[in-house]
Amino acid sequence: MKQIFTSFLFTCLVYGQFENVKVVFDNRLLKVHEQQNVFPLQQDIARFIESTRWDEEYSDLKIPLHIQFIFEGSAQKGAQVTYLAQVLFSNGTDQRFFDKSVQFPYGQGGSLYFDLVLFDPLSGLLAFYTNLILAGEMDTYEPMGGTRIYEVSKEIALRGAASLYSRGWSERVNLANDMSTNFGLRKAKFSYFYAMDLLKNGEPDAAVREFGNMIKGLDEVYDRFSKEHYTSKFLQAHSRDLANALQLLGQKNMLKDMMELDPDNLEIYEAALD
Repeated sequence: MKQIFTSFLFTCLVYGQFENVKVVFDNRLLKVHEQQNVFPLQQDIARFIESTRWDEEYSDLKIPLHIQFIFEGSAQKGAQVTYLAQVLFSNGTDQRFFDKSVQFPYGQGGSLYFDLVLFDPLSGLLAFYTNLILAGEMDTYEPMGGTRIYEVSKEIALRGAASLYSRGWSERVNLANDMSTNFGLRKAKFSYFYAMDLLKNGEPDAAVREFGNMIKGLDEVYDRFSKEHYTSKFLQAHSRDLANALQLLGQKNMLKDMMELDPDNLEIYEAALD
């Protein structure tokens, strides 16, 4: 079973929730002086995410994170420039969020900080999606392990919706609610990773039981939705390893279940069944 990391950090120099944070800018639609203005922001964002202690309990997850900003333009009011963008957040495997309605003011010399009370549009956006991905990762370590962090994301989104830069924040409130209440996916994620660890540790019977729980979770998802986007992303990332595990365990009925539950990866399960 995945180990739950409960120790606090022993140094203020290492935080551990995220590492290898890669930030990419597509700023071709900005004016030259605006491109120069936002250039330092790439390193600032990576440093902000890697150096912030997002959670005290899960202190050593080392989640990789890829962020891509696609700038659409800017507007100037007085000395302040507000940027419009679309932004992709991904852990590189099974979590991927694409936001089409990003708006934030920025000027060189500004600092990024995480504060639930003093809302800042850009820091709030980064904190929202960072916590959303962290919560999804915590769900793989213990059942519903990310609940507390999903609540943090919802609180950030609610403050954003009530701010002067409210563009997109109502949708983010809905996203945080949807992710936190998708209990079938959250159960399935935990059971999948637990089953894979049990299989690696030489406990095939226990692994079969957990794969059964995973399928129950997926059934719960599709009782609510005909096709759920984030569940599809999760299955797309893990279908091949899942099919190999079920084949190794001789679970033909489970492979048939997955053919119905995950038709996008039908060929993978068919090949394992054959």
